[in-house]
Amino acid sequence: MLITKLSDLYGRQINQCDVSSELLQSKSIISRSAIKRVKHQVICQRCGSRIPKNAELPNDNYYCPTCINLGRMTTLNPLCSVKEPNCFHVTKDPMSWQGQLTREQARCSREIINGYRQHKSRLLWAVTGAGKTEMLFLGLRWALSKNYRVGIASPRVDVCLELYPRIQAAFDHTSLVLLHGRSKQKYRYTQLVICTTHQLLRFYHAFDILIVDEVDAFPFANNVPLTFAVRHAVKSTGCRLYLTATPNRQLRRQVNNHQLAVSYLPLRFHRHLLPEIKCYLTFRWRAKLAKKQLPKILINLIKNKLDRKIRFLLFVPHVRDLKPISKILAQFFNHQLWTTVYSQDPDRLAKVKLMRQRKLQFLITTTILERGVTFPGIDVIILGADDTVFSTSSLVQIAGRVGRKRDRPNGDVDYLIHSYTKRVVSAQQQIKHLNYLGAKLL
Repeated sequence: MLITKLSDLYGRQINQCDVSSELLQSKSIISRSAIKRVKHQVICQRCGSRIPKNAELPNDNYYCPTCINLGRMTTLNPLCSVKEPNCFHVTKDPMSWQGQLTREQARCSREIINGYRQHKSRLLWAVTGAGKTEMLFLGLRWALSKNYRVGIASPRVDVCLELYPRIQAAFDHTSLVLLHGRSKQKYRYTQLVICTTHQLLRFYHAFDILIVDEVDAFPFANNVPLTFAVRHAVKSTGCRLYLTATPNRQLRRQVNNHQLAVSYLPLRFHRHLLPEIKCYLTFRWRAKLAKKQLPKILINLIKNKLDRKIRFLLFVPHVRDLKPISKILAQFFNHQLWTTVYSQDPDRLAKVKLMRQRKLQFLITTTILERGVTFPGIDVIILGADDTVFSTSSLVQIAGRVGRKRDRPNGDVDYLIHSYTKRVVSAQQQIKHLNYLGAKLL
């Protein structure tokens, strides 16, 4: 859609082809090359990717295949921006949230604000269910009252969809937009932006503060274009706040080398310890699946939960496992009690919504629901938790779906495995260690 309003270019980088000819006459617009030759390399200025030789066009021009899903960028198409003016209507107190933080949450919240004041980036390393979103609120109030522009980004659209109503309710007088690939909202200039990390590729020096939730999650982790986007979406005077319960090696190294400040919270907001992983040996379950059978322990676990009306998530390693497992379960249970969901499922958002509305007893899912999405009072089961698709952080995150609510701070975390792998044992040890640290705060 053609951009006709100057404010739609504030802190953005948009292909000149997408800007109206009338708007291009404005002296406020800054144009810069979308693709640059740097020594012997050709680099896309939108996503930072090195452009391969096979992306060469006639007359020694190039296009970027990496970010083509956002619209084709070529050597012939400049990027258009307008310097971020921070043109917002600021209220005296933008926060409408009336909740209370725990002592540990309040400490982390103060450290976050101090980081903002000093324009220094920080990692908030807090266990799943620690109340990371609530810990952001006082820092957001401080930043918004200073007329700062704030972005909150996550690699997962499900996380954005869960954050949006919570942030909207807590700051109901602040302009806010939600951006993701399937979003029906039209872009507009707002003080608060909630978006997927892919959408950050459209921003340029926009944010005074950028919060990146689930920073270790796929597809952000080790993704050069998305890392580039996070770096360039922030002003040179701005800072970033990274949130996760399971920081990767790179983040931990930055913390250990004092390159990144850290706020650490090993205890959930309701001050109960994390539910620990219980493993069941289910030898050669794939051979059984090939014979259209499932391990008896899985059937018994599901029956027990359904009898007690406990909702749950059943994780499986691969998309190809969803249909056969669902078909076998339909021989034992009412098939209307569940559905399957995966990342490319066209009905994914609707299915997650049904689970949120308690219209389903369980979902059979891939790792797409390993993090960021909260369903109250659930248990989790993983069939094939020793499969290589489940990293240690995935196993910890999946366990973290359980016991997140004050009225049910515990629950069952059941992992069905063919054998104990290093990843499974490491996940068990991590949770035990977090509980050891958390118990010291009680």
